[in-house]
Amino acid sequence: MEPSQLIPYYQKQQAQILETIGELVKEETPTDDKGRLDAFAARLADRYAAAGLDTEIIPNRQRGNHIRARFQPRGHVDQPEAEPALVLCHYDTVWSVGSLDTHPFRVDEQGWAYGPGIFDMQSSLALVEYVIRGIRSLNLRLPRPVTVLVTSDEEVGSQTSRELIEEEARLAAFVLVMEPPLPGGKLKTTRKGGGHYSLSITGRAAHAGVEPEKGISAVQELAHQILSLHSLTDLEAGTTVNVGVVEAGTRPNVVAAHAEARIDVRAWTAEEMGRVNDEIMGLKPKLEGTKLEVSGGVSRPPLERTVTGSMFKQARAIGHSLGLDLQEAGTGGGSDGNLTGALGVPTLDGLGVPGHGAHADHEHIEVDKIGERAGLLTALLMGLSP
Repeated sequence: MEPSQLIPYYQKQQAQILETIGELVKEETPTDDKGRLDAFAARLADRYAAAGLDTEIIPNRQRGNHIRARFQPRGHVDQPEAEPALVLCHYDTVWSVGSLDTHPFRVDEQGWAYGPGIFDMQSSLALVEYVIRGIRSLNLRLPRPVTVLVTSDEEVGSQTSRELIEEEARLAAFVLVMEPPLPGGKLKTTRKGGGHYSLSITGRAAHAGVEPEKGISAVQELAHQILSLHSLTDLEAGTTVNVGVVEAGTRPNVVAAHAEARIDVRAWTAEEMGRVNDEIMGLKPKLEGTKLEVSGGVSRPPLERTVTGSMFKQARAIGHSLGLDLQEAGTGGGSDGNLTGALGVPTLDGLGVPGHGAHADHEHIEVDKIGERAGLLTALLMGLSP
């Protein structure tokens, strides 16, 4: 089959793919509901097995179970022993159970399909299934095996899946991340790294009216530290430090003995993340007698173009063979692609169905882009070479 025929092939299945997307969206899978997550994982694994993947449920005590699926059917892979392509997905969403009551799955007159988690990223789960079905039905040959990893806790930082993701990435030739694209269907070739920190300050309580001189204000110390922390922001470099939550004191007439702050850090490069991390971990008290305790660190390293640039160049050429003009951009949010990119594994992100409104009331996908994105994923699996 010529590459130009791939998109029309999947466009003919658009209604069926959309129906599957609707079924997945209607199951509701918030990250904190292990019962629903495990049930969903079992059903999705069955779907993938029926599509021709060798599926495995990976038990997880803390969150939902993960799914690992491998595709290496005889006659479809040129180099069965070659490093596989790793396709990364997650099935947890930020939407609580009952969200369907106010945000039902529906398609409007513009051809946009709405529903909780449809853009981020239940539509991608269906895309992967139908791409594997298409490769088998069309008897297409791949240069290497494919591993599909579907995890349950991406929306809360991939705490239980990180080790598994990194393990599979180290075995892979490259990684395709099925997160939603940026507006206009742009692929994500850079992502900011992120860090989360907690600052705990201990002072000394005293009566604010009778003997304030005997107190040491943790609130005052916190004020100094907030100014120091925010001074680490470098907007020109794209680095931000935000003290987003503070808790302190007990009563207005008591010098506060304790204060806490929670801090968010974002940066485009590992160098910048390292600079800010060192500054935060090295904070010193401004007021004599106060004590500081800092915890936390970098949760997701940046996804830098050094590991995405060559992949995008190839993807753009493959896109042209399909009649697509692929574009790239960066985003301040993180994904599991940050983890694989930090290992130096060639990574390409944002391959999901175009749409808009991730995590928002207007979350949707563009139905007429389903076939386009399925054709692109198929062509990438056939043509990418790290």
